[in-house]
Amino acid sequence: MDRNELEQLIERGESETVEVKKSTAQLRRAMETLCGMLNGNGGHVLVGVTPQGRIVGQAVSDKTLREVADLLRRFEPPATITQTRIAIGDGKDVLVLEACPDPTQRPYIFDGRPYQRIGPTTSVMPQENYHRLLAERPDSRTRWETLLAEGYDLANLDQEEILRTVRLGIAAGRLPESTGSNVSDILSRLGLFKEGKLNNAAVVLFGTHFLPDYPQCQLRMARFRGVNKSEFLDQRQIEGHAFMLLEEAMLFLRRHLPVAGRIVPGLFEREDEPLFPLEALREALVNAFCHRDYTIFGGAVSLAIYDDRLEIWSDGTLPFGLTPEHLKREHPSKPRNPLVARVFYLRGIIERWGRGTQKIVELCVKAGHPEPEFGEQAGSVWVRFLPSGYIAPHRIAHDLTERQREILHVLSKKPSMPLREIRSQMESPPSDRRLREELLHLKKLGLVSTSGHGRGATWSLVRSTDE
Repeated sequence: MDRNELEQLIERGESETVEVKKSTAQLRRAMETLCGMLNGNGGHVLVGVTPQGRIVGQAVSDKTLREVADLLRRFEPPATITQTRIAIGDGKDVLVLEACPDPTQRPYIFDGRPYQRIGPTTSVMPQENYHRLLAERPDSRTRWETLLAEGYDLANLDQEEILRTVRLGIAAGRLPESTGSNVSDILSRLGLFKEGKLNNAAVVLFGTHFLPDYPQCQLRMARFRGVNKSEFLDQRQIEGHAFMLLEEAMLFLRRHLPVAGRIVPGLFEREDEPLFPLEALREALVNAFCHRDYTIFGGAVSLAIYDDRLEIWSDGTLPFGLTPEHLKREHPSKPRNPLVARVFYLRGIIERWGRGTQKIVELCVKAGHPEPEFGEQAGSVWVRFLPSGYIAPHRIAHDLTERQREILHVLSKKPSMPLREIRSQMESPPSDRRLREELLHLKKLGLVSTSGHGRGATWSLVRSTDE
């Protein structure tokens, strides 16, 4: 870095990646900031610059450099922090300290404490964030799923589910036929049983009881009336191992997700299929179980069906370096719980590493829906499914009556029809008033449209986007 680059950096002001210190008297605070930057996206601390952005510099002696070196030795794990001296005249320099983080080494601590950088502010990192970063270290012995499940043994696991996993793994060609049926041997192969002890991943995958030690092995499901959480039609909260929770979620979806009868001429005898592709919803649920943060004891996977959307939430944040936008394109697979994810893969539930979210998008688009939305909010990751085309938002909450389907069938025969012509083609036509009410209801659902006024008004079928 030279003087010109320094001035450009100062001109942008303090931020998540830039902080200024007037002198080395503030070196300790500078190190805390560097620790926060190491736990984030890196950055620069400029020593010899006032908070107002004025370059004042200072004499950087050998004693100063020894003090800096001594403080740098207090980082754990050892951190890469480069030092650059930029001369400003009169024997003074600006000391530029640059934090160069290694994502595989996070979280960093300075003098025994972890720090974080949020905007231009440095603070002590909350314990929850510290443990999350610790769990993301590859091959970490302190990852939650690898810790011993104290007080649990083989009798506390679903033995049949374990054997079912082997059968499915062999059928998928991902486990050798010689795997056998010895449960302890199977669990050892899966990395869930070592030296006679189960780890937390074994309980998540195959446990049979969860309270009070594993309250996070939970699924919350709700079907709400309307578009918010003010009133629900059905609500369930269950504990279970991951495969049981996945099955329960799929049953709830089949129970509450309405069918989308395709409005296509000649197919009004009910070509019924779920509104959203079940395969896409299943993929989203699997992602939630594999990537969620199990260190959050009050956490859960949540499934919510509203009148205008379907959402799946899981506690935890995206791995470092990934954003919601990355999930729609090729991105590296960074499962928070690689042992859990590996068993899902061996069982044939995960087809390809790192492709789950892309597959969700592809399946929804193929079904005629917009791309699902991905987001991160309040320590959770969510995916939102939205209907499109002739399926209006309120369509999720309503199914069609026989009379309404008959009206749509009549309208499918011509581009548009007046009220009297629609009525004349119905087997048991209602009164004009009742027919008009039915048409207005279908219009509200986005299934029909109207043009003109009074007796000259005509009605048309809103065609599917994939016709």
